[in-house]
Amino acid sequence: MKKLYPSASAALQGVVADGQLLAVGGFGLCGIPEALIDALRDSGVKNLTVVSNNAGVDGFGLGKLLETRQIKKMISSYVGENKEFERQYLAGELELEFTPQGTLAEKLRAGGAGIPAFFTKTGVGTLVAEGKELREFDGETYVMERSIVTDVSLVKAYRADKSGNLQFRLTARNFNPAAATAGKLCIVEVEEIVEVGDIAPDDIHLPGIYVHRIVHNPTPEKRIEKRTLSEKKGD
Repeated sequence: MKKLYPSASAALQGVVADGQLLAVGGFGLCGIPEALIDALRDSGVKNLTVVSNNAGVDGFGLGKLLETRQIKKMISSYVGENKEFERQYLAGELELEFTPQGTLAEKLRAGGAGIPAFFTKTGVGTLVAEGKELREFDGETYVMERSIVTDVSLVKAYRADKSGNLQFRLTARNFNPAAATAGKLCIVEVEEIVEVGDIAPDDIHLPGIYVHRIVHNPTPEKRIEKRTLSEKKGD
C-alpha cells in the first residue's frame, strides 16, 4: 500500500469534508502539522469540529483556520494565546468544549484503543461533570467521560519509514501519538523519510498500521510561542 503523497494538499484530497470531526496533534506550537493545516485552510472545508490541545495563536497553526472561519467548534484544554479565538467565543460565533488536559489526552488514547468511555475524578463537582454519569469507586466519586474517535487525524512526527512507522521527538510526542490512533484515517507530516528497517524497533513510537498517508515537510517553521531572554551581567 502506497502511503507517500507528493504534497499536503494531495494527501487531503478525497479525505476532508465539511462538518467533519478532526484531531490535530501538537502541544502549543510544538509538533503541529504546519503544512497539513495550511492545506486544510486552502481546501475550503468548513463547519469543522477540531480536537486539539489548544487552538494555535493568531495567524499560525489552527489560528489560521479560525481566521477563515472554517472551525465551528473546538474541543481543547487551553486557549489562552489566541485573541481571535477569544473574540469569536465571546461573540457566540465559536463553540467550545473545554476539557481538562489529562482527560482530553485520555479521550483520544482510549478512542484509539477501542475503549468507548472511562471514569476519572477530574472535574467532579465542577461544570465539567454536569449532565454526565457519576459513580462511586472505593468511596470516591468519579465522572464518566466518553472517548473520542475522529473522522481524520492530522499529526506531526520527526521521522517515518515508508510503511508509516513513526518516531517523534521530545515534546512533539505528547499529543501526537494519541491523536493519530484516534482517527479513522491518519495523515502524518514528517521531516524525514527513511527506508523500512532504518528505524530501530525500539525507536518506533507508533506502528505504521495506524498511519494511512505520509507527507514530507523537511523544513517546517517551528515557531516559538513566547521567547524570554535574560541579560548576563556586564551586557
